[in-house]
Amino acid sequence: MRKVKVITDSTADIPAELVQELEISVVPLKVHLQGQSYLDGVEIQPETFYQKLQEADELATTSQPSPIEFVEAYREAAKDGNVDILSIHLSSALSGTFQSALLAKSMVEEEFKVTVIDSKKASYPIGMIVVEAARAAKEGRSLDECVALVNRMIDEMGVYFMVDTLEYLQKGGRIGKASALVGSLLNIKPILSFNENGEVYPLDKVRGKSKAEARVIELVREKAGEKGLKKAAVCHANRPEEAEKWAERLRTEFAVEDVVITEVGPVVGTHVGPGTIAVVVLPA
Repeated sequence: MRKVKVITDSTADIPAELVQELEISVVPLKVHLQGQSYLDGVEIQPETFYQKLQEADELATTSQPSPIEFVEAYREAAKDGNVDILSIHLSSALSGTFQSALLAKSMVEEEFKVTVIDSKKASYPIGMIVVEAARAAKEGRSLDECVALVNRMIDEMGVYFMVDTLEYLQKGGRIGKASALVGSLLNIKPILSFNENGEVYPLDKVRGKSKAEARVIELVREKAGEKGLKKAAVCHANRPEEAEKWAERLRTEFAVEDVVITEVGPVVGTHVGPGTIAVVVLPA
């Protein structure tokens, strides 16, 4: 039987121990800050990045991997033969990373099979999908079974995130100027998510942080329904203590034993800014 090898990019923000345990290949994006370029998660880690970001006098920028970088990753994954590659990436509405992966696929399609999927997500919402696909692959599931699992998770997942300021999303062109203005003028805390096209949009708008947090719990409860939650995670941008409080709340209120806590990496952090908290859930 053919093996499935799962590949993603660094915006999946998967904890290093899971990457190693599940043998996930990660192709890094780049972040550019204060005249320097760094490979996301390789040459710069979140803690250092957020420190540099606060000290910088201009916003960081990011760039996607080239198709050649994906070709190299695909060939490395396929070198033992008898391998199908499942490549899962950052929303195509937010980055050209998915297009780079598609171009790379066309360059190797006569050598081996590559399936490229647009997660329509960013950060650990991608990571949770990648981790579950890699677990399925390790259990010996076929490529078709892994793809079906990924597509089901993309459709069913709930993602709710709150940013300290909309400045980073607005300046990076990831959300409209009008939404940024409303947020700053009226102390409105938008609860953001991804729509079916993988774009960031305000799912709801609440005045004040505590009301926004209460609304997120409501949204999680609606997503959980009567069956409850199968998986949950909390992503944070330089807010470890706050993330732990969210994780404990998910454990106690929704009886989820294993809540993954992960850091929002430099590339995604460039666009959401420090202080962001995201809650990611998958219904049972």
